Amino acid sequence: MNKTHAAITAVGGYVPDFKLTNKVLETMIDTSDEWITTRTGIKERRILKGEGQGLSVMALRAIDDLVEKSGKSMHDVDAVIVSTVTPDMPVATTSAYIINKIGAKNAFGYDLQAACSGWLYGLSNAATMVESGRFKKVLVIGGDKMSSIIDYKDRTTCVIFGDGCGVALLEPNDEGYGVKDFILRSDGIGREFLKIKAGGSMYPATAETVANNEHYVQQEGQQVYKFAVTNMAEVAAGIMERNQLTATDVDWLVPHQANKRIIDATAKRMGVKDEKVMLNIQRYGNTTNGTLPLCLWDYESQLKKGDTLIFAAFGGGFTWGSIYLTWAYDPK
Repeated sequence: MNKTHAAITAVGGYVPDFKLTNKVLETMIDTSDEWITTRTGIKERRILKGEGQGLSVMALRAIDDLVEKSGKSMHDVDAVIVSTVTPDMPVATTSAYIINKIGAKNAFGYDLQAACSGWLYGLSNAATMVESGRFKKVLVIGGDKMSSIIDYKDRTTCVIFGDGCGVALLEPNDEGYGVKDFILRSDGIGREFLKIKAGGSMYPATAETVANNEHYVQQEGQQVYKFAVTNMAEVAAGIMERNQLTATDVDWLVPHQANKRIIDATAKRMGVKDEKVMLNIQRYGNTTNGTLPLCLWDYESQLKKGDTLIFAAFGGGFTWGSIYLTWAYDPK
């Protein structure tokens, strides 16, 4: 009897219309298009505008896109995982709200927070659920409204992050396609290097924390870069070695879109050529949990059934990991 794998059977995505370009940022802070592009690879990022517009707005648009392209029904979805650092609300889960809006009457869900590695963690969770045989359709949503937690006077962060959301549907596959292996890692050594200081149980919100801008992302860029460039590359190479894959076996590297130099280092460590690397950081910036599914959304028309994909991500905390997956369908 063939092993049942969890395969991605449809993807969707959404990015807001408003473009925050490097040229506009030049008028807001002391920076330049050349400086940002050289150090990050980013030319513009999308921003979700409007009062009361949260992550769920983008997630539901991404799901609509998935349904429109694939014809898949959401009513029989068994579970919804929302990977994000910017849920609609701190307590009421965004996943529960999405389940209600898509009419998945028998589903359960949860929000998952693992910084920029969150969607990777969510994908591995969903794969395990499907492989158990108890779940037939699991939605894995990854997205963030990073503009809601960014100080646009802080040039160490505001040039990097953008808003966006992607989604993938996982279903059982008996042909051998789907998630084959994953390696996930965490290390609290990075807790102080990339964080939001206030708003949690250690430092609840007060007038003072708000006045001190302690509810925005704070980053020590050099420290984060040092750990990311090493660990993301090593874990991607590690999953190849564990599964006896060579660079010629890999059809696509799907890397977290945080920094072009980190992506280049990961591809070099794997021996993967540039034309096999999914890249959209220049248009969206770092959408945190949105980067990996948005790569699939952008490149879906180029993917072929049987393609070997290696995912790699690194996030604050620190968290990082890699997934080895074979693609389950041809372009529509």
